[in-house]
Amino acid sequence: MRKLALALLYTATAALANPALADTGAAEALRDGDMKKLTFHSEAKPAGTAAFETFEGEPLALSDWQGKWVLVNFWATWCAPCRKEMPALAALQDALGGDSFEVVTIATGRNPPPAMQEFFEEIGVDSLPLHRDPGSVLAREMGVLGLPITVILNPEGEEVARLRGDAEWDSESARAVIGALIGPES
Repeated sequence: MRKLALALLYTATAALANPALADTGAAEALRDGDMKKLTFHSEAKPAGTAAFETFEGEPLALSDWQGKWVLVNFWATWCAPCRKEMPALAALQDALGGDSFEVVTIATGRNPPPAMQEFFEEIGVDSLPLHRDPGSVLAREMGVLGLPITVILNPEGEEVARLRGDAEWDSESARAVIGALIGPES
């Protein structure tokens, strides 16, 4: 309760000082457990602009999600921590996904589509996209040096936070952090 009160006080203070930072300040104050690994940037950073693709090979760009908060997760079929984390990402999408928030998963590197599909089937994930960055162009542009890496983009398409390694994205803390960012669903 004390942590929530401090977060609310911080949010109010941040909103008066700089309305654009209020969302990230409140979210940062709510980090607990695995979410302590989530590092918020002092200033938003440009996100990658390189194209990636749908499972079927259609071109995509992160700018396609502008206008909503986006949690972008870079993963691979051979990545054991990714296998552990992916069901939690699916649960987060199921709980909070909508008009103002979405989880976007991107398999980077050599991940044959059949292996990607089998990976999701084995772990029981059916609510996340099977996007691909086969040449790791977007991943390299965004400084993804290990997997999994998760970045949070604001509605302007800028990176505001990053988490290296896996996390319990279906935890109360993760939901509180994301909830503070997206605010009440409209």
